[in-house]
This record gives sequence, C-alpha cells and structure tokens, in this order.
Amino acid sequence: MTEVAVVWRDQRLAIVDKPAGVAVHRGWAAGGDDDEPLLQQVRDLLGARVWLINRLDRGASGAVLFALDVEAAAAASALFADSAVDKRYLAITRGHPPEHAVIDHAIPREPGGVRVPAVTEIWRRDSFGRYAIVEAWPRTGRLHQIRRHLKHVSCPLIGDVRYGKGEHNRIFRTEHGLHRLALHATHLGFAHPFGGPPVAVDVPLAVDLVAAIASCRASYGPTGPVPVTL
Repeated sequence: MTEVAVVWRDQRLAIVDKPAGVAVHRGWAAGGDDDEPLLQQVRDLLGARVWLINRLDRGASGAVLFALDVEAAAAASALFADSAVDKRYLAITRGHPPEHAVIDHAIPREPGGVRVPAVTEIWRRDSFGRYAIVEAWPRTGRLHQIRRHLKHVSCPLIGDVRYGKGEHNRIFRTEHGLHRLALHATHLGFAHPFGGPPVAVDVPLAVDLVAAIASCRASYGPTGPVPVTL
C-alpha cells in the first residue's frame, strides 16, 4: 500500500497526500483494505497530536489538511466553513461534460436530509473514447458533492459504486487496472490564517490514475482539444 506523505507543513498546519483506500478517521467510511485511518497515520508520522480539517472519501486520493494545535484547527476550519479555500480535483468520468460549466444543483447535506445549495465549477480537460478527464472546483463543501454533481450532468465518476455505472467500473478494473474511485484532490490554496505567506500546494496525480489514463489513451486515442498536464 502507498504510504502517506507530507507534502507541505509549517509550525501550525500540514498538508498530506492521502492514498486511496484509507479512511480519514475511524468510524467514517469504515471498512476496506486499510484498518488504520489517515488521522492515526499522520499522528504517527509527525509524532504529535493533529486535527483533521477536510475530508476525502476512502476511495479518493490527494490533498488533506491537518492542524497541529487547537487554535490552528479552529482557524483552518473557519476557512473551509467560509468557502475561502481553493480546492481542485481531477476525476475520470463516463461521458463527456461540457468544456466548461457551473453546476448549481442543491443536494442533501446528509443521506435523506434536506437539500441545501451546492455549486461546482467544472472543466473538461481531455477525453478518450467514452471517457473524460474533468477538473472540478467545488464552491461549497457538501457530502459527495463532486460525485453527485457529475452524476447530475450524466457523467458519473469511474469507480463510483454509489452514483456510477457498474459496467464502466468493471471496464476500468479489468482493462485499465483501476480498482478505486477515480477522484484525486490536486490542489489546496488559502490565505494563511496566521499571516504567513499564502498557501498553494499541488499534489501530483496518484500513480494508479496516471497509469489508467495512459491505458485509456493507448486504447481509445485522445479525442479532446485540451490535453491535461500530469
């Protein structure tokens, strides 16, 4: 299993690259291949108590922010609550969304809950055969927002067992070697809450996603006008 890596840190905050298959904390999306949650792994890696600020689905990979003290945790959480964080993701979808779109579609805050406003801006960065690489910038932070919004425009994520298409998930497992949700948090950016330089951290695509994209390009050939930079 890929190990957790610290990609940026200072005295108050740290950003790590979460591997796919790791739950962010115990009791949240429990089960799967790894029993030790990300929170504990980062605590052990840094040798200190840490506070989880944002979450990724177990099947997703990429940037996750931690605070290193209580005051930093409160300040960083406030940035996310105020939608003051630049969050960017890359996904592989079944189907081709528009080259650029703003998806403004209310979704439940929690399963079975009341619908609340949710907005995601997307760009189609590349396409091959029936599939596309999509960059998503969520402007709000709802549960499964990107997954739900891409399903809403009939372009569900590959590897999504809840909102996706089983036929295409199987194609990616058997033909392209991808056995998880095709979603990666590529970027976190925000004004430092304690007056330091602005934080802007990019996390390269995970190896299995890079390999799956290369396999798709080899099998189907590129059909989109804007190749993505990996």
